[in-house]
Amino acid sequence: MVGRERAEPRDRRLLLFKWLMVLIPPAALAIGHSVLATSSGRHSEPETLGLTVAVALLALVLAYAFAEGMFRLLRRLQAEAVSREQDVLTMNAVLQERERLSRELHDGVAQLVAHLLLRLDTIGELVAAGRPREAGAELERLRGVADEIYADVGESITGLRTNVATRGLVRELRDYAEQFEERHGVPVTLEADERADRLAPLAAFQVLRLVQEALTNVRKHARASRVAVSLTSESPASDEGARLLVVVADDGRGFASVEEAGGAPSGLGLTSMRERVEALGGTLEVWSEPDAGTRVAATIPLPRSSEEPAHAAAAIAAG
Repeated sequence: MVGRERAEPRDRRLLLFKWLMVLIPPAALAIGHSVLATSSGRHSEPETLGLTVAVALLALVLAYAFAEGMFRLLRRLQAEAVSREQDVLTMNAVLQERERLSRELHDGVAQLVAHLLLRLDTIGELVAAGRPREAGAELERLRGVADEIYADVGESITGLRTNVATRGLVRELRDYAEQFEERHGVPVTLEADERADRLAPLAAFQVLRLVQEALTNVRKHARASRVAVSLTSESPASDEGARLLVVVADDGRGFASVEEAGGAPSGLGLTSMRERVEALGGTLEVWSEPDAGTRVAATIPLPRSSEEPAHAAAAIAAG
């Protein structure tokens, strides 16, 4: 959307330049011809006027044909440049998402698999020592680890299947909230301002992943009975423009401090979430207290233009 806003004044300047190229040469040629014809005195005034008009029309046609051909070439080059820029943006988004996925697999699934292997070794030792009851208990714990691995893989696959560019952020969030509630049994309420769909597709995807990561933390660590997700737009009195406030709040067990949570083995995904928000020019705040739940709040600038939803106008990035 920012690129679109910058392109509009540029297009107006190019259009003005085009018509100046079309009109100035015929006008200059007509004036020059009129001056020369008048000074020579070989033609009467009506004849001079007729010749001047004919010369001006011929020059106008030739100038318009030349300018139209040149600007048709410029438009094609501009479209190719925009397409390449969108390709670069899309590729950067793909690379960032691959990096995120690799980090998520390393911090989540890889650690769970390592834990699973350790449990298997423990079970083997218990069986060898003739302690079947303890081995059975370890098997039950092992099933819990396997269930968590399955859930993590399912969350990653769901994140990769999102289609924010064509469906819009709000609709994708509603579907994901319903799937999360059905899959994990934790009720999720969603209140979303439709202005959230003004975000460009890449920004909307980052917000979607932010909410998904926050809900993953709820599933893994919070032991919450309900979660509330809200996306509300704010229009401050200053000239900073509208902002989108994204909040994910649960009533779970919470934690003592953000620093402690960020340094935990799981990391609670706080670093990844903060990187996503800062990449959009926003800020992230996390509030939590033991047995008082956790609140993740991100403030993200909204595009100034409100004429069209970003997910409908920017299918370029999706296509």
